[in-house]
Amino acid sequence: MQAFIEHVVKGLVDEPEAVAVTPVDRNGMTVYELRLAQRDVGKVIGRKGNTIQAIRSLLQVGASKKGVRCTLELVED
Repeated sequence: MQAFIEHVVKGLVDEPEAVAVTPVDRNGMTVYELRLAQRDVGKVIGRKGNTIQAIRSLLQVGASKKGVRCTLELVED
């Protein structure tokens, strides 16, 4: 799942080398924390949050096929 997120996000941003995805376990659920360059945040969020919601939906579908629960959070440092 982590590789999937990295692949999709790196295709959207101008600075793919700044993309970092870190899995964190919280209450039996894996939360993938996404860090990227400040100027690329808007590209990943998209208009009205549509892009990041689409990524989350695909992530949840893939996770449900594996029988696990996960989500994606955008972390701004």
